Amino acid sequence: MTTTGTGPGVAHSPAPQDQLLIIFGATGDLAQRKLLPGLFHLAAAGMMPARYRIIGSGLPDDAPDTDGFRAHVRAAIDEYGRAGSGAGNWEPFAANLDFAPATPTEPQALLDAVNRAEQDLGGKVQRLIYLAVPPDAFVAIVQMLGSTGLGAGAKLVIEKPFGHDLASAKALNGELRAVFEEDRIYRIDHFLGKEAVQNILAFRFGNGLFESVWNADHIDHVQIDVPERLNIEGRAEFYEQTGAYRDMVVTHLFHLLGFLAMEAPTRLDAASLHEQAERVFQALNPVDPDRTILGQYVGYTAEPGVAADSTVETFVALIMEIDNPRWAGVPFQLRTGKAMAQSRHTITLTFIKAPQHLFGPADCTSGQETPNELIFELSDPASISISFRAKAPGADIRLDDASLNFHYADSFTAAHGLLGYERLLHDAMTGDHTLFTQAGGIERLWELSAPLLARPPVPLPYRQGSWGPAGADRLIAPARWHLPEPRGGRPWQS
Repeated sequence: MTTTGTGPGVAHSPAPQDQLLIIFGATGDLAQRKLLPGLFHLAAAGMMPARYRIIGSGLPDDAPDTDGFRAHVRAAIDEYGRAGSGAGNWEPFAANLDFAPATPTEPQALLDAVNRAEQDLGGKVQRLIYLAVPPDAFVAIVQMLGSTGLGAGAKLVIEKPFGHDLASAKALNGELRAVFEEDRIYRIDHFLGKEAVQNILAFRFGNGLFESVWNADHIDHVQIDVPERLNIEGRAEFYEQTGAYRDMVVTHLFHLLGFLAMEAPTRLDAASLHEQAERVFQALNPVDPDRTILGQYVGYTAEPGVAADSTVETFVALIMEIDNPRWAGVPFQLRTGKAMAQSRHTITLTFIKAPQHLFGPADCTSGQETPNELIFELSDPASISISFRAKAPGADIRLDDASLNFHYADSFTAAHGLLGYERLLHDAMTGDHTLFTQAGGIERLWELSAPLLARPPVPLPYRQGSWGPAGADRLIAPARWHLPEPRGGRPWQS
């Protein structure tokens, strides 16, 4: 059975105030794939300010001029954008694009470009500065923004990772706050910008049927599973410094856990949501190295730029527990890795089996009692599924697996959805912190990570295209990973 949403269209949010956007790393991969196509889609949808300019910046070596940058942006939109760059949409957008090279010690070309843009825009203009650059460039650029005055009154969007341990996270936050007020810093996690992630809150708190069973009395275990089919894709310099745990678990999976496990906020605003998420983080037990499996795909050390004796992990599976009344005794099983069998973003809540024994394994067509599961698929196209057992046709009362499925692509919401970066860029322009991570929560997560960072297990090898090392299956036994699943949606043992 498939369910679909119905109802009236959703109105766009009001356009933000006039903006000057400055993107450092504007010719890099993130800008090309996500930021520039995202800004174009916002413009085509009428969600950009009435007046705006976008200044790309990067290192002077091989930097494009303005015409070259516009050609670069159009190519990015054609390859990665959702809407075509026809003359009706492209020309007005292109007229607002400029490029100015800059380094922390040679910012003058950028300063001149900003001055020209603000004079052209006139009136009150909000500066929004985006650091789409490697983490080791954060501090130097922020210090330049402070010394030149570019950061005065501006907002700053900064990409993960936010430090590599507790000490470095605190040091980075100190550098940011030396130039920017905390309420003008936007630490971006594009996972939280996904419509499907936000719908977890709506699904749970908007439906008494589910909120009433969202606790340890009814849920056996929870999985957050984010395998990636791609390998490190030539990003050896970044990955050798970061690894899968810092890249994905601290910055993504733990924040999804916070969304899943929080108590009901008093309001759906930034302060209330952040307060409840941080309460979850405070209740989390520290990461236990003995309940963590690290892996490294075979062939990783042959990647260009990777040390031959590298012990950097490309796979992580771990069990976390929350020490509070709602979740006492419920394991949260997290898994992510590179070069795996599929790319998925799946959250599975597995419910405790029904206590009565009217139906045993012999009464099931599959020969086994399968628990009920609530499954959020966050990958596009996103979906929500509920598995249950129903009577199979026939003279005998025998059970078979069934499911209820909601697909975003079939619902009215699909036409109005924004991709993660699009939503978060718009929120930053309008000053909405709701879906951005906060300094206190980040520092707490690094504090929880200290035992694992001090005593990491030796990474186990796994074959590319597999589901990771076998130790990950043993880690959560007798439970099993919801993924992989065969066509038809019935889970099976990995």
